[in-house]
Amino acid sequence: MNDISLRQSILDELEWEPSIDAASIGVAVKDGVATLTGHVSSFPQKLTVERLVGRIKGVKGYAEEIEVRLPGTVSTNDDEIAQRAVNSLHWSAVVPDGKVQVKVQRGWVTLTGTLDWNYQKSGATEAVRNLEGVTGVSNQIDLRSHVSSIDVKKHIEAALNRNAQLEARSIHVGVTGNKVTLAGNVKAWHERRVAEQAAWATPGVTAVEDNLTIF
Repeated sequence: MNDISLRQSILDELEWEPSIDAASIGVAVKDGVATLTGHVSSFPQKLTVERLVGRIKGVKGYAEEIEVRLPGTVSTNDDEIAQRAVNSLHWSAVVPDGKVQVKVQRGWVTLTGTLDWNYQKSGATEAVRNLEGVTGVSNQIDLRSHVSSIDVKKHIEAALNRNAQLEARSIHVGVTGNKVTLAGNVKAWHERRVAEQAAWATPGVTAVEDNLTIF
């Protein structure tokens, strides 16, 4: 697929999604890499755009420069957003209480701290990203090893083989300590996500380096 056709596919996909205003989003494509510009009215809409573009066949990568412009003229103070974020983390069923620190600057939430599992780290983002006034989230939470397993590579390769979306033979898994490195080829951007999720879901993994190539 050439860049012109790929750009049109992206525009069609965005037009089809009722939750976003596609007219406010610009798309440019060069060598299979899409650059997204413009604005949306909430952070979840921004994430929706990323998800839609990432799953389109032919997209090798994307640069996301979309701005969040909250509707109305009255903005929420950072201290109010921070308190809401702290409360939301406290109520979360997956994030250990008191383990995550919150910083807010101009609506942008930064999460820090140390947790045991990646699902807890992801849960922290889920807990705050939909709060009123949030324009973005940076998750800088560190993970410490919960399980030291010599079978990490076997767990990942088994998970890849069980997934019908992937050809596990084309993906090479390397393990150094608690860090996993993925190399090889996949057919689409979303397949990279599937491979990464399989790696993160393995006990003992605290870092994943994705060197997969889309062809």
